[in-house]
Amino acid sequence: MQGAMQSQLWGGQMIGASLHFTGVTRVQVQSNQSITTEAGSRSFAVRASAERDVKANAVAAPPAIAEDRLIPRVEERDGYYVLKEEYRTSINPSEKIKLAKEPMKFFTENEIEELAKTPFAELDSSKPGKDDIDVRLKWLGLFHRRKHQYGRFMMRFKLPNGITNSTQTRFLAETITKYGKDGCADLTTRQNWQIRGIVLEDVPELLKGLERVGLPSIQTGMDNVRNAVGNPLAGIDPHEIVDTAPFCKDLNDYIINSGKGNVQITNLPRKWNVCVVGTHDLFEHPHINDLAYMPATKDGVFGFNILVGGFFSPKRCAEAIPMDAWVPEHDVVPLCKVILETYRDLGTRGNRQKTRMMWLIDELGIEEFRAEVEKRMESGPIQRAGDDLVDPSWKRRSFYGVNAQKQEGLHYVGLHVPVGRLQAPEMFELARLADEYGNGEIRITVEQNLILPNIPTEKIESLLKEPLLEKYSPNPTPLLANLVACTGSQFCGQGIAETKARSLELTQQLDATMETTRPIRLHFTGCPNTCAQVQVADIGFMGTMARDENRKPVEGFDIYLGGRIGSDSHLGELVRPGVPATKLLPVVQELMIEHFGATRKA
Repeated sequence: MQGAMQSQLWGGQMIGASLHFTGVTRVQVQSNQSITTEAGSRSFAVRASAERDVKANAVAAPPAIAEDRLIPRVEERDGYYVLKEEYRTSINPSEKIKLAKEPMKFFTENEIEELAKTPFAELDSSKPGKDDIDVRLKWLGLFHRRKHQYGRFMMRFKLPNGITNSTQTRFLAETITKYGKDGCADLTTRQNWQIRGIVLEDVPELLKGLERVGLPSIQTGMDNVRNAVGNPLAGIDPHEIVDTAPFCKDLNDYIINSGKGNVQITNLPRKWNVCVVGTHDLFEHPHINDLAYMPATKDGVFGFNILVGGFFSPKRCAEAIPMDAWVPEHDVVPLCKVILETYRDLGTRGNRQKTRMMWLIDELGIEEFRAEVEKRMESGPIQRAGDDLVDPSWKRRSFYGVNAQKQEGLHYVGLHVPVGRLQAPEMFELARLADEYGNGEIRITVEQNLILPNIPTEKIESLLKEPLLEKYSPNPTPLLANLVACTGSQFCGQGIAETKARSLELTQQLDATMETTRPIRLHFTGCPNTCAQVQVADIGFMGTMARDENRKPVEGFDIYLGGRIGSDSHLGELVRPGVPATKLLPVVQELMIEHFGATRKA
């Protein structure tokens, strides 16, 4: 925002005021009290803009693109999108599996019914059966845990904006209860549930139950769009820029065709992430998404500036870059559609490590990519970027504890869930608390924690005395508060190192031995796929094999340092490779002292 409008909003006279732009139905612009002059805000904007320009340079001017490179590589055939014959040379194994049999037929043609009747050992005895079990069922949200839970599956869902409820939570708790020690639930870094222990024969009835409670699982794995992320405080945050929940719901309804399955976008070259930003805090982590909607105005109209291309992978991690594009709110879904179609049509399908959307942007250049997107927009040309509404000087808030909502007399209570792991009894209790103290709603954050919203003032004291809050603390220590851990080797076949129990133990040791003056974000991931996003942590731990003092191979971690989230986002860098897991404590203590001003407790 610039000029008179910026001065009016940020000059200290209209703190917390609403602005009514033409066509705005869901937006409330908030100011930041720490900004008092137009010149100061401009300096922040210039600095942020310069860094974004640097990040974009690598893809701004690629070699000239051959005309035939812009011919779509897929075509619609029998109701599904498939790779054309002329592009089937040198494709990766996953593409061959998709060509051999359409994965979405397990859902759209209910083929899961027959598959579930077949004995698991019989399925696993043939390559087509193994491909069904290990790959194609991911289109239904089912992930076979072959290495550590043979014959059992993890399942994830579509939960736009991370908003769930007591009914869904009870259903998931009931589902995992029947699996005993094999059943548990996790909160994910995309504001989502995952449940574990499922056996194939139960899936048809499980899918019917999920439909009853409004919790679809389709198109959640492999080459599909992941859960749409938004502000965990959407609609209740006194300081939000815009309520992201309606946009995330609209995106989700498009992505899965309101639960019917959207076969137009189920054959992407690779997975794809999307988020809608609604707060200055950037709780949504836009810079690590393939598509991020950043609130912005254009000629006084509210809409979104567009970032594209952010992703993590074992071979490369990249921050999203500006597409120099702005869309009004009614074009949020149409833009998502055409970006996905551009990626579907033109993305490469060879080396699996080079098929994320940023590789296509690299190849085409950001302007050619933008042009390819624009020519697919039915509403006409895409406008150039508008004026960002995110305040880059904003200090990121904590959502823990009791906080006032924008609705008078109501509060949200942020709860810490240790490394995002829940068992069925805790989920039943969580559902009870949501009903008894709130309106049944539960929010999930990308840091694997929970928020109970809509708690009346008179119920706060009783809620804080509930036994569950002794485990899910509203006031965690600064280190525990920001701890994130992926599944690790306990369940994940790709996990090199155990993460959840080990990260909790290390963090508790650090709490017992170190004094810190600021929160320190610790992220643990079990392998280079970096599901726990170690590159955005203050200190990140990536599972690897290391050698002990006797040169014997042991579980270890590569340690990353310096990741930042927010408007000055930055990916951390590897500083200590191959540290044995048993030797982490002294190494991390020294890093905390040297880089974060920590001291040892007496």
